[in-house]
Amino acid sequence: MNILAIESSCDDTAAAVVRDGRTVLSSCVSSQIEMHTIYGGVVPEIASRKHVEAVSGLADLALERSGLAKKDLEAIAVTYAPGLIGAVLVGVNFAKGAALALDLPLIPVHHVRGHIAANYITHPDLEPPFVCLCVSGGTSAIVDVRSYTEMSILGGTRDDAAGECFDKVARVLGIGYPGGGPMDRLSEGGDDTRYELPRAHVHGADLDMSFSGLKTACLNLIHNAQQKGEQLDLPSFAASFGRAVSDTLVPRTMEAARQMGYGKVAVAGGVAANRRIRADLVKACQASGDRLFLPELTWCGDNAAMIGSQGYYEYLAGRRAGTDLNAFATRDISLG
Repeated sequence: MNILAIESSCDDTAAAVVRDGRTVLSSCVSSQIEMHTIYGGVVPEIASRKHVEAVSGLADLALERSGLAKKDLEAIAVTYAPGLIGAVLVGVNFAKGAALALDLPLIPVHHVRGHIAANYITHPDLEPPFVCLCVSGGTSAIVDVRSYTEMSILGGTRDDAAGECFDKVARVLGIGYPGGGPMDRLSEGGDDTRYELPRAHVHGADLDMSFSGLKTACLNLIHNAQQKGEQLDLPSFAASFGRAVSDTLVPRTMEAARQMGYGKVAVAGGVAANRRIRADLVKACQASGDRLFLPELTWCGDNAAMIGSQGYYEYLAGRRAGTDLNAFATRDISLG
């Protein structure tokens, strides 16, 4: 089954053609990073306008690179939630128009479900059930993936997402946006014990997380050093920060894996590209005996291939949308 997929939930416009949920025939992404870097973060109105400019041409390019014709497509899949509402609406409205014009079924896809499905592209042998750690700029959650379309949150952040913390700290340091990559590179060779940073615990909810305290502690540390004219050991600071984030994510993921007993752990989202988190998960799974599934770095960030992959399984489950499909800024993953 050949699916044209559209993704526009944040600042990347993406289109892809995916066959049978596992084979990527083409994947095209138009990034807005250079523009939003000026502002130190995504400006929603600018993002929406850029999606409008890019989405049609990008869909044509994805189809051309796939080697298929429009008549070969069998469905249109699109991210409809969650995300920046204006940005998501651009993709949804384009997909509705394309489905109507081509007389094809329209498949609504939850963005985080798409990130989880990125693992199906990297690992053709991966099948549910498994536990998946989903970490990105807007999401930090441990998900029980019972089937391709049955999912629920086992634990999540009570405030900031891990990726948001990377972005905010990197912005204050002035090392670039988004912050995950620059912080990861900066940490190389640093002493991860140099700076003692907090790890929050949510009383009575052992799988839940909180990153607001870590973010505040880091920003205070940076500002205090600046005010006193002191020089931070930046590689060690970045390494200490990465360790604090990993110490929050990895033990909870492994506890969830122990509770569920599936023997399989996956990771998804932009923060899944972080070397420290990946390395700590490898060690933890080696110790526990769980199989670990890590997506290729290409599929960690926002892309449409992952939407096409999940769209295939949503289609098999009978999920369809009409021209009344709306976009949502927030949406529980269990609702699809």
